[in-house]
Amino acid sequence: MIDTPTSPVTSGLPLFFVITVTAIKQGYEDWLRHKADNEVNGAPVFVVRSGSLVQTRSKNIRVGDIVRVAKDETFPADLVLLSSDRADGTCHITTASLDGETNLKTHFSVPETSVCQSVSQLEALQAVVECQQPEADLYRFVGRITVTQHEEEIVRPLGPENLLLRGARLKNTKEIFGVAVYTGMESKMALNYKCKSQKRSAVEKSMNTFLIIYLAILLFEAILSTILKYAWQAEDKWDEPFYNQKTEQEKNSSRILKFISDFLAFLVLYNFIIPISLYVTVEMQKFLGSFFIGWDLDLYHEESDQKAQVNTSDLNEELGQVEYVFTDKTGTLTENEMQFRECSINGVKYREMNGKLVPEGMTDDSPDGSSPHLMGEELLFLKAVSLCHTVQISYDQPDSLLGGDPFSHANGFSSNNMEYYASSPDEKALVEATKRIGVAFTGSSGDTMEIQTFGKSEKYKLLHVLEFDPDRRRMSVILQTPSGGKVLFTKGAESAILPFATIGEIEKTRLHVDEFALKGLRTLVVACRHFSPEEYIDVDKRLTSARTALQQREEKLQEAFAYIERDLQLLGATGVEDKYDNFEHNSE
Repeated sequence: MIDTPTSPVTSGLPLFFVITVTAIKQGYEDWLRHKADNEVNGAPVFVVRSGSLVQTRSKNIRVGDIVRVAKDETFPADLVLLSSDRADGTCHITTASLDGETNLKTHFSVPETSVCQSVSQLEALQAVVECQQPEADLYRFVGRITVTQHEEEIVRPLGPENLLLRGARLKNTKEIFGVAVYTGMESKMALNYKCKSQKRSAVEKSMNTFLIIYLAILLFEAILSTILKYAWQAEDKWDEPFYNQKTEQEKNSSRILKFISDFLAFLVLYNFIIPISLYVTVEMQKFLGSFFIGWDLDLYHEESDQKAQVNTSDLNEELGQVEYVFTDKTGTLTENEMQFRECSINGVKYREMNGKLVPEGMTDDSPDGSSPHLMGEELLFLKAVSLCHTVQISYDQPDSLLGGDPFSHANGFSSNNMEYYASSPDEKALVEATKRIGVAFTGSSGDTMEIQTFGKSEKYKLLHVLEFDPDRRRMSVILQTPSGGKVLFTKGAESAILPFATIGEIEKTRLHVDEFALKGLRTLVVACRHFSPEEYIDVDKRLTSARTALQQREEKLQEAFAYIERDLQLLGATGVEDKYDNFEHNSE
């Protein structure tokens, strides 16, 4: 249509080729993603329907469905834990694919539903779950469950420790039942998706910037050439020279259409300034480069027979542009394997030697088997450490610990068929240490915690757990002692405990904590508070009303915790060593 010596095929074909190649590449990768989505959405799950377990597809789960998940399976939706095969209604999970945390976390069900371990009992369960609107924060969940039993309504609070997130995996527990509260795009995992439909690399962005500049130059050249043509043709002798007479059609055509036609003609003439072939080369390089990543034997994992998987080839060249790798110290330069080293009790420093607590400056010269002489204060400190935690015990040897589970070493502690599991390796190290010294935590069933003090069994009733949070930087438990008294044990960072302590060797302990820290030990301060019966009734009321509030629950809980965790009696501090990996330790 335009009077130009350039063939439309030579102008249009490269552009058509670029668009086709890019479309095929993007379409192929979209199809692979679609296939992966279908695998997840179509994964088989078991749901309780009409009194029996029915197999359905993951995408068919609706809010309110009771889902059964077996060991080593991932949760198909965000579930509130109802019961597990354990009598206490707990289960262990790993959230490695959500937040990279490899240690096992313990989650709980409320006592009223934890007894419903069969499908018929779950079918007969009458309960209502109320919870907040879906939000992306993985560690925040506010809700409550109202269970109707014998025409009586029991209200229990629900928090993050009751919620099993989609994408997390069930470990060391045969099976659990949970009720779906967030599904599909409302699950916390889906709300954290940050990716846009198409990713663009830095190279592609810079290429696009240059492309816009070249496009601007092209338009400027075409406009300038068109204007100069009309300036040149302003004289009649150049407008219609003898060798190029105008036709009737050209004489009668509109001036505006003629201007547009000339502008487009110059555009086609100069279009070679746009580097279309560069786009083809880059697209092909990305696409073929993604296959090389899949073929790379250094990235092949023999145990699972898996090669490196390329989800999008748009970012290949980004891999070659990594300048800095930032890492945090904990668990990266270290093995995340803790070892109890020293402690400070009532202003006196102690070390552990041959399974005994020995004051600083003294040697362990007592013969093996002699009964240790621990004073009341030292004993109270050891009891506080062995009772103030969220450690779980398993008495059988789970097969996952014997092989196949890469995370087992971080949490499993085996002694006399007894394994400690903890979400925090520090807690595990401390409970193991008190066990060696003679105050062993032997388990909890329901709300009873049992310890063995030099072979003598003592049972404590767990009344409340004041969970750890990053603002308070401490965690506490309220227990009923065997004699019937109510006591609070708390442990946390020195800055979170010492300001609230009123009794005990505060200054000496502060100095000892600084000494432990200078040696590179991780420190925790331990304290307690004894409640009178009247004080405990007030504390119980405040905690219960704060926990069951649906509005501003977190603020109310913070107020209640601050009211309870004060006027503390300081017991002491602990120093735990985080062992370095040998090769990294040497390189430092």
